[in-house]
Amino acid sequence: MTIGFFDSGIGGLTVLAEALRRLPTQDYLYMADTLHVPYGTKSKEDVRNFIMQTVESMMTEHLDALVIACNTATSIAVAELRERYSIPIVGMEPAVKPAVEMNRATGKRVLVFATQLTLQQPKYYALVSRVDEQGIVDSLPLPELVYYCEALQFDRHIMEQYFMEKLSSYNLDEYGIVVLGCTHYPFYTKLLRELLPSHIQIVDGSAGTIRRLTALLSRYGIAEGGGSGQVKFMCTSGDPAYIDKLQTALHLLRNEEKTAEETA
Repeated sequence: MTIGFFDSGIGGLTVLAEALRRLPTQDYLYMADTLHVPYGTKSKEDVRNFIMQTVESMMTEHLDALVIACNTATSIAVAELRERYSIPIVGMEPAVKPAVEMNRATGKRVLVFATQLTLQQPKYYALVSRVDEQGIVDSLPLPELVYYCEALQFDRHIMEQYFMEKLSSYNLDEYGIVVLGCTHYPFYTKLLRELLPSHIQIVDGSAGTIRRLTALLSRYGIAEGGGSGQVKFMCTSGDPAYIDKLQTALHLLRNEEKTAEETA
């Protein structure tokens, strides 16, 4: 069986890496909508159309389940996709709820990094309104970070300057958790841990998404995939160089994960 992963670019690889770790007996198809990346700066209707077209093409690959590994795409299209297709479909949302619960007793605030489009969606406002009774959640759009990530820009000097500029107006002593609300952003988790005060935790939605996927696969009786963790990469532009970029980026993530486990 094959589980599909969809994102506008390389960001969803941060979720795929979690799936490969937790579900190694599944096989995967990863689709990047490279014709339209990034989504976070485009209109809601345009993004919806891009998603529907791309997922329709993915379904010709006979998927058994689908992960929308993009917070923006989830907020715009996951309900419609579930109506259209009968396979299990898992979406993502910024990990605001667990962050608020983790911070509730500390008196600290929560800072959510996300794309502008995600932060503008009613789904995000509804999420924050539902879980943030104390009014401790602040949101910071980081649209440029997707461009940096897509360019595999991980130069410490450049990225440190970027983050420090974006955070310059915040008193970080007031915050206990930073939520990475775009799947591109965890590529910078290691750097952020070094830049942010040591008391600030960094969370993202990858682990919760794959736990949800695992539960759905069990419910549908397809938990044992019979695969070997094979990943097939595709992109809407058909650009071989972008396929190489996807492979390189996933390799970087898995090496970083392995290093972290060895030093833990």
